[in-house]
Amino acid sequence: MSARASVTLKIATSLDSRIALSNGTSQWITNSKSRARTHQMRAEHDAVLVGIGTVLADDPLLTARTVPLPSRQPVRIVADSRLRTPADSRLIQTASAGRVVLAHARTDEPAHLNRDEIDLWHVGNEEGKVSPPELCRRARAEGVDAIFLEGGGTLAASFIQHGLVDRIFWFRAPIIIGGDGVPAIGSLGMEMMEQTSRWTLVDRELIDGDSLEIWEPFED
Repeated sequence: MSARASVTLKIATSLDSRIALSNGTSQWITNSKSRARTHQMRAEHDAVLVGIGTVLADDPLLTARTVPLPSRQPVRIVADSRLRTPADSRLIQTASAGRVVLAHARTDEPAHLNRDEIDLWHVGNEEGKVSPPELCRRARAEGVDAIFLEGGGTLAASFIQHGLVDRIFWFRAPIIIGGDGVPAIGSLGMEMMEQTSRWTLVDRELIDGDSLEIWEPFED
């Protein structure tokens, strides 16, 4: 049995790999059928993970809204190193309907969060940021075997850098946003081609004009 939870990275972009316009507008890049597929994917995983930037920008619920609804909602995890998730966010306000976890790096607990409603996982590194390896190990210890990582770009890059992404579900819409749009994956700090990771396309599907590509790490 693995010591860490597996991670599926889901990305929804334009053809030129942008997840939002330069002003942050992202609703909606992909079509309704692709979004419905995403909800099904959430239901098939033990947890949904996003970064604090996504929470502050979009105030998401992160629930699996399938038809019919799943018998069990995934755990909703936020990588929130400084515990900035607002108490009035939709995540916190709906904590009674499904487990909410804030993965953080603080040494104290802010007074605005009610510990009766949420779980706090201290998984910080020496830089005061959330450590992806520690988060995956803690998740596995908490009974979370499969994580559905939905962004944003900085968090996705961090998991890729640590070699923790086991599969990518990449939705592409037939639109072009341009270079001033928000990239799907943040900086990886590479200076040589030898540092890049290689991936294998294992499946591709058309979804009413959008495409879904499934990628796995390349193996020799």
